[in-house]
Amino acid sequence: MKLKVLMLAAVGALAMQPAWAANISVSDAWARATMPGQKVSGAYMQIRSDADARLIGVSSTAVPRVEVHEMKMDGDVMRMREVQAIDLPKGRAVSLEPGGYHIMLMNLPKPIAAGEIIPLTLVVESGGKRQTVEVKAEARSPMGGAMPMQHHH
Repeated sequence: MKLKVLMLAAVGALAMQPAWAANISVSDAWARATMPGQKVSGAYMQIRSDADARLIGVSSTAVPRVEVHEMKMDGDVMRMREVQAIDLPKGRAVSLEPGGYHIMLMNLPKPIAAGEIIPLTLVVESGGKRQTVEVKAEARSPMGGAMPMQHHH
């Protein structure tokens, strides 16, 4: 009898876990390799959470300033703006990609070479609690990709 109660208590504890931390998975994280003199790059990834959560910040040990931005059509003009948070609806993959939500790497101290790994720390909030998710984004050359560069700085 005592064992059964313990088993139920253990199962109950497991069921309660998502209340304090969402299970966040990140896939296909990459950053855009840059040319010498270029001070800005972007990082992109797929984020999935098993609970309703929000991405509320990103930082990096390799980059002095990191911001979360959104590209959005405003009439017929594509505008970029900083956002305070990105909603991560339960069970749905959210894409950070060129032309949508993305992470801006700013004031780069040196160019990012293709193949380099950029460490990123995502700050995610769910159920009133914050957690961090460590991500390693591999730099890819913009020239070798399937997507042509469409915008000029």
